[in-house]
Amino acid sequence: MQNSKRFNHNYWIVILCFFSVTFANAQDPDNNIKVNDTTKSGTLLKQLGDGFFPTKLWNFDLRYLIKFNQYEGFRTGLGGVTNDAFSEKYRIDSYLVYGFRDDKFKYKIGGGFRVNPNTKTWINISYVDDLKETGSSDFLTDGRAFSFFEPRLLNIDLFHKHITSSISLEHEITPKLYSKTELAISNISPTYNYQYILDNTSYNYFETTTAKIALQWDPFNSEEELENGTKSIIQGYPKFTLQYTKSFKDVFNADFDFSKIDFRAIHKIKHNKEAYTIGTLSAGIAHGDAPLTHLYHAYPNNITKETILQRFSVAGINSFETMYFNEFFSDRFSTLVVKHYVKPFQISNRFNPQLVLVSRYAIGNMNTISRHQNVNFETLKHGYTESGFEINKLLFGFGLSATYRYGAYHLSREEDNIALKFTFNITL
Repeated sequence: MQNSKRFNHNYWIVILCFFSVTFANAQDPDNNIKVNDTTKSGTLLKQLGDGFFPTKLWNFDLRYLIKFNQYEGFRTGLGGVTNDAFSEKYRIDSYLVYGFRDDKFKYKIGGGFRVNPNTKTWINISYVDDLKETGSSDFLTDGRAFSFFEPRLLNIDLFHKHITSSISLEHEITPKLYSKTELAISNISPTYNYQYILDNTSYNYFETTTAKIALQWDPFNSEEELENGTKSIIQGYPKFTLQYTKSFKDVFNADFDFSKIDFRAIHKIKHNKEAYTIGTLSAGIAHGDAPLTHLYHAYPNNITKETILQRFSVAGINSFETMYFNEFFSDRFSTLVVKHYVKPFQISNRFNPQLVLVSRYAIGNMNTISRHQNVNFETLKHGYTESGFEINKLLFGFGLSATYRYGAYHLSREEDNIALKFTFNITL
């Protein structure tokens, strides 16, 4: 009962903070966005494309407005970050959301201060009480990611709760080499029936103390000066990301000792102005006593339903469309996704569909599978393959895709190897 009261108290503090920020903006008569010329209009569209709705002091983060997944149902809330008009040296970065199915608030209270403007060095602190998809892996240097529509999220059901306190340092070593380091303490509780067996002890919730360092290297990026005097980054390829994670047992009551190395390379080959090929190579390895929450899946995006039409949903970007959710987990894995974009068909001024040819490959394995109790899964040791195509931008950004699963993990019932889905592509 005391814990419940404490959490309710925290929720009301966060709610009060958000209403304070919103009220301050609402009371400012100059807070309305006025697009008077092409430059302002272009800036607004770029901010919206990046997932922010700007006001005078606060940029609302569109990621938190509304989402849906199998555990929370509809998830809605508010969040954002202060902008340069608030301060160029300090920032507040927070959110508050509510899940209707699990009837729980989730939130982040965070902020940072700038140490050196020339190297874009910031120190950040945060306290997060939220969910995370089991088996997912992300890079510190990716920062935030925004999409108008997140198709995988609709069908994810394997989450774990985490309460995480962290401090991080982001620093631009050179204009083409960016780094971020983080120290974090987490209390983790899977939302599903799971036990991790280690040294004759069963864990269904646990604590971790981790240190991470990530490097983002973009050796072929270049700068272009615009007419208004600002500079724009021209993206060059390939791009490389490397991250090392170390978990320390018995430090701040942490339960496990393990380490992880994650790597990603993205390369783009332009054949002409409108036709190009993108390849994404991802790899990761976990060594030591890592629970399932900190291992890897291969970003599956297929729901377990009887017929093709029942499985009809929306395709992701680099996800495996014929791989079923929670079908595979690995403590070491590698994936390769290759997408070839054919020149759009010029049918009319407003109707230019584009054909994309797609192939994906994944391989992985796992030691000590028996430690992971009450969750059934396979490994990718024989290599997983699927290929297909997309026809994008047929109507209002929507298109269609078809993918076929073959090779070592080809299923006995033929229709279970086929995935038909919508695609969604829109740019501002």
